Amino acid sequence: MKKWVRLSVLFLMAFSLFAGVASAHVTVQPKETSQGTYEVFTVRVPSESEDSSTTKVEVRFPEEVNISRFEPKPGWTYELQMDESGKITSVTWTADGEGLSPTEFIQFNLQGKVADDATEIVWKAYQTYADGSVVEWVGAEGADAPASVTTVKPADPSASHEHGAGVQEEVSEDEETTSSNVPLYLAIAALVVALLSLVLALRKRG
Repeated sequence: MKKWVRLSVLFLMAFSLFAGVASAHVTVQPKETSQGTYEVFTVRVPSESEDSSTTKVEVRFPEEVNISRFEPKPGWTYELQMDESGKITSVTWTADGEGLSPTEFIQFNLQGKVADDATEIVWKAYQTYADGSVVEWVGAEGADAPASVTTVKPADPSASHEHGAGVQEEVSEDEETTSSNVPLYLAIAALVVALLSLVLALRKRG
């Protein structure tokens, strides 16, 4: 009985270790977005090697997204690659120092517009270690080194109408507030006229 308990504990420890390593992939958040939207994406990079630090990360951008802005990250510099049309096709972050140790991770933020006809965004990433080894996160789902994928939902056609309705509602509320203040304005005007009349009457008497 004790033997089976020990084997079970060892199995659970091995499974937990495997799950921890398997989940430590280069990923891009959010995992879901909508067509035609401007989105802030976050590239999350864990360092997995026990013997070497992560010193460089490259992420390539497919046609389904147009990335245009990058948040600076202290301790890292980035370089952009563009095609003939000027579209940014990839970014490479390089550590200024020793890079990420095995117990560290880092996040890079970038912003761009999702294509109107996109159905998914496949982010191919290349993680370089100080010893020169490179992990290519380009595989399909279930692979040892899968590419991160963002699912793209169809655009909501009612979104613009709802926004317009909100603006109209705000205008209506403003108009209602203005209308409710009309009696007050009239009373103030009448008081001013009465005071002016009183001043003129007193001057005539003087």
